[in-house]
Amino acid sequence: MQFGFTLKPEHTYHDTLELARVAEAGGFDYAWLFDSHVLWRDPYPLLTLLAEHTTRLRLGTCVTNPGTREPSVTASVLATLNEISGGRMDLGIGRGDSARRVLGKPPITLANTEEAIRVIRELVEGRSIVYEGTELQFPWTGTWTLPVWVAGYGPMALAMTGRVADGVILQLADPDLIRWFAGQVREAAAGAGRDPAAIRVQAAAPLHVAPRDVGRERTRWFPALVSNHVVDLVNRYPREQLPESLTGYISDRAGYDYQHHAEVGSDNGAFVGDEVTDRFCVLGEATEVIDKLHVLEDAGVDQFNVYLMSGDEREQLETIGREIVPAFSGATGG
Repeated sequence: MQFGFTLKPEHTYHDTLELARVAEAGGFDYAWLFDSHVLWRDPYPLLTLLAEHTTRLRLGTCVTNPGTREPSVTASVLATLNEISGGRMDLGIGRGDSARRVLGKPPITLANTEEAIRVIRELVEGRSIVYEGTELQFPWTGTWTLPVWVAGYGPMALAMTGRVADGVILQLADPDLIRWFAGQVREAAAGAGRDPAAIRVQAAAPLHVAPRDVGRERTRWFPALVSNHVVDLVNRYPREQLPESLTGYISDRAGYDYQHHAEVGSDNGAFVGDEVTDRFCVLGEATEVIDKLHVLEDAGVDQFNVYLMSGDEREQLETIGREIVPAFSGATGG
């Protein structure tokens, strides 16, 4: 299993660079940034700096969307960043949650998202496409391929991921739910004539090495964040099509304030109990964390992406690099 980390771009660019250096030295393989341009800093200037000041980390958005970022513009940015980074860019993409909702707009449709993936990948990889009736091509790119990761939970999103993506981003760390989601992606991949085993699975969630009660209070915001997607799902699909372990905890949810998105201690997490926090996150002392990560690895997780936004970011990165990463043979390990 490999390791990545995600930041919400609230840090100064100096601190962002320093965290990336610590992560690279600690054996992490990926650095990701949230893309919610109103709430936080724009990710692409920061990714440019990361590309210049790291040598091995793969870099990307976790996640962008084709509503606030027109697909041909995203493609041009990623193609340019591939030049700067030596081909180390990945695309993490979804329908858009906070980036769209803070603008008063709903997420983009799955059909538009699938079309955007096609456009971005083809352009970055140097091929000619017809987009909205016009033929487009970047004559200056095409040296590198662009791995595409799709974030989603719903049956239609997972089916689309299996058809077109290289990996799925699942924002939780519940092994049973990971198996359920990943199974749908791989079934869709097989139905599309693709190799199901080639689809990579990323679990993206907080990991906090500390006494469990401390970790719970630092990460209770995360199941609240996930609840936004769960509410969308229960509004679109019959409850019997979705696991109770995913939908049951939102019954006491009163609402969500995006101005406190992914924020430790915010009222958004007031309805979230300990059991759900334990399931959705990876918490405890180092031995407990390693044990759960091995269970996730057995469930099919290829990359654990640490949502590094629960405080003590540098100390947590150093601890994870020193005590957790070396326990996994697929990690770089420094």
